[in-house]
Amino acid sequence: MRISIKSRKFGVVISKFQAYMLNNLTAISPVDGRYRKTTEKLADYFSEQALIRYRIRVEVEYFIALCELPLPQLVGVVPEKRAALRTLYTEFSSADAERIKEIESITNHDVKAVEYLIKEKMDQLGLSDYKEFIHFGLTSQDINNTAIPLSLKEALEEVYYPAIEEVRNKIATFAEEWSSIPMLARTHGQPASPTVLGKEFRVYVERLDKQLALLRALAVPAKFGGATGNFNAHHAAYPATDWVAFANRFVGEVLGLSRSQYTTQIEHYDNLAAIFDNLKRIDTILVDFARDIWTYISMEYFKQRIKAGEVGSSAMPHKVNPIDFENAEGNFGIAGAIYAHLSGKLPVSRLQRDLTDSTVLRNVGVPMAHSLIALKSLIKGMNKLILNEEALQRDLEANWAVVAEGIQTILRREGYPKPYEALKALTRTNTHVTGESIATFIEELAVSDAVKAELRALSPSTYTGVFRTQK
Repeated sequence: MRISIKSRKFGVVISKFQAYMLNNLTAISPVDGRYRKTTEKLADYFSEQALIRYRIRVEVEYFIALCELPLPQLVGVVPEKRAALRTLYTEFSSADAERIKEIESITNHDVKAVEYLIKEKMDQLGLSDYKEFIHFGLTSQDINNTAIPLSLKEALEEVYYPAIEEVRNKIATFAEEWSSIPMLARTHGQPASPTVLGKEFRVYVERLDKQLALLRALAVPAKFGGATGNFNAHHAAYPATDWVAFANRFVGEVLGLSRSQYTTQIEHYDNLAAIFDNLKRIDTILVDFARDIWTYISMEYFKQRIKAGEVGSSAMPHKVNPIDFENAEGNFGIAGAIYAHLSGKLPVSRLQRDLTDSTVLRNVGVPMAHSLIALKSLIKGMNKLILNEEALQRDLEANWAVVAEGIQTILRREGYPKPYEALKALTRTNTHVTGESIATFIEELAVSDAVKAELRALSPSTYTGVFRTQK
């Protein structure tokens, strides 16, 4: 059955049936469907309704800033009325958003619809005499190029950073917990000089810390300067006002963004591209991490906690698959591809403006949603990990050849002739180098007993370098 409502003023038909059918089974994107529970917080920043709210916030705060300048025509807007205006975005409702979409169906312009809604509200607040100073001297990009960066900045601070810090801190906890667990390293997939499990986790902590520091240091950019960035209309109306200084204060102090000083009609997006590139690098690091953990699980270095009722394979009952790390890798990959498009496309615009940035910017929340899904999957996967120290020790004991590096290096120090070649002959001609064969080799060396004792102390479990007991 189709149930419809007609708008009392604009004749817009809205199907309740269609509206209610958009759920986790009918959404086209898994971001709004299968993974909605994970990503729903991002709707507060990147949904259409959120974008409208951010636009209203910029328009209202701009109007209030004009009152505080003050423009002589606005001195009658008392502080109480300014506070009332702020409720237009602090108490923004779905009904307000629907009203804007009704207006937009007539204007065919989303920012103009926001302006008209605010003017309607000003009539209700007794501010009709001042409503032509809403959107005064601005073009739509002065609103979009502040609203969207502001939503990104706040989404980073309130959603992304807590999620990535949780992952980073979990990895750091493992690094500390396993700081004394020796592990066979593998370079080119082959046994190599032993390492420490905790140190291998610490590698990722350092990589993440460096990239997060870079990300936090990047200024979130904004454009605010009129139709082509020159304050033409502002200057024509009030030539004595320093509009550049005003805009810098407004964007920097009120919105907390960094105003680009020289722009066309739109922000040039170079810093925004840097943010997306940085987010992509972080995701790349975590793809590397997810693949490493996946491989360690396949090598039985880790087992996974089993959750009652879960099925690993529809055909093989014994399987406990590393699905969380696979999910993370896949979603980080999607996010990275979109971040790359954003950073490559947004800084390029024909002359003073084309519209390609507009449709692309509507997708800023999409890669962040995939990153968030991946981060949550990593946490879920890491919480299942159970260290299987026996498997690590077994691999170490089976690969005594890895101490050859240490032996030949000590022999070099002692001036022993051709030590590398001697160890090469031992380790490459024997099909299986054991502790016994290494001990026999050491005993036959023409070196002092003290040096032999030093060499005998080397084993795959002790030959781990300087990180053996580091906290």
